[in-house]
Amino acid sequence: MMDLKALPVTVDDIMDAAELLDGVIELTPVEQSRALGRMTGSDVYFKCENLQRAGSFKVRGAYVRMARLNEEERARGVVAASAGNHAQGVAVAAARLGIKARIFMPMGVALPKLAATRGHGAEVVLHGHNVDEALAEAQRYADETGSVFVHPFDNTDIIAGQGTVGLEVLDQIPNVDTVVMGVGGGGLLAGVATAIKARAKELGREIRVIGVQAENAAAYPPSLAADALVPLQKVSTMADGIAVGRPGQVPFSIIRELVDDVVTVSEDALARALIFLIERSKLVVEPAGAVGVAALMEGVIENPGTTAVILSGGNIDPMLMLKVIQRGLYASGRFMSVRIMLDDRPGSLAQISRIIAESDANVTRVDHTRIGGSISMGDVAITIDIETKGHEHCKQVLGNLRAEGFQPVVVH
Repeated sequence: MMDLKALPVTVDDIMDAAELLDGVIELTPVEQSRALGRMTGSDVYFKCENLQRAGSFKVRGAYVRMARLNEEERARGVVAASAGNHAQGVAVAAARLGIKARIFMPMGVALPKLAATRGHGAEVVLHGHNVDEALAEAQRYADETGSVFVHPFDNTDIIAGQGTVGLEVLDQIPNVDTVVMGVGGGGLLAGVATAIKARAKELGREIRVIGVQAENAAAYPPSLAADALVPLQKVSTMADGIAVGRPGQVPFSIIRELVDDVVTVSEDALARALIFLIERSKLVVEPAGAVGVAALMEGVIENPGTTAVILSGGNIDPMLMLKVIQRGLYASGRFMSVRIMLDDRPGSLAQISRIIAESDANVTRVDHTRIGGSISMGDVAITIDIETKGHEHCKQVLGNLRAEGFQPVVVH
């Protein structure tokens, strides 16, 4: 390992940041997940930053960055860009420090995040269709007006603030072997890795640090392979908090030296992880905060040992939660939607209902139509939403329908 003192952010910087944050942030709890531990054959703990002020770890870095501004800089105000969590962190920090904040958020941002940011007193401007476009506009505004640009991840003070999560993890789980978290631009991963690796070196032991990205927004694996920043042409994921198309230069320079691996998970894996957290841990976590859980559930992290998963945020739009829960139920085999073509005669639907009921499944919705390009005269198409009990049960229901002459097609 390279000299840790030569990195842009050191453990001393993170300890200084922790002093600044004393009395400002919450010491978030650590909860053991016995259910996930049984899946992985290890002890698993959740570091619940979803319970942090403003609903995520972002307030840490934002406050450290802004608390270190001089009086002249504070008078000019700050400008930032975010899909939600950094926006709320900046807004909370600005309110506490008495600094005017203008925040650019992409159009279509989740309404709860928009309302919360404004509720903390920041001025919000909607611009662009993604975080990268909002970031570019925020930088342009800073250049034009002299406002201080508070970058969400590509800044040493931001990284030092986020790294305080790592110090807390080591205090709360001294025997930790692996620390797992989501990564977008890289501020959290870089800061935590710096803190963890420095303390591990002092203790004379190895502690792995692993980042997780959504597979449709994974800029770090190709960038690390090329040893250079590789921007993505397209980013598409429900995990809006880590939907970043280009890594930050400063965090990348740390991550490539210290982080043991960056892995990816699918959207279905993310949905399953959110369902798991709600059902088994009673925790509301946004998709970006659940990627570490998804990685463990999918088995993409080998031999994790005693593991800390940082649940980085809990700011999820209820409408998105509704969609994610449905997708998670489908991915887990607990929900199925089928389409069946029938002769338009009395009793057909009743027969199908009987088969489903005898299969111990439950119908939640039926759509019945006689009109459509693929529907012949005398035929009818029905679409049925069914509650099921797992993938094997889905196969059983489909098999029972086919055994009586129907041809169900799974459409969801």
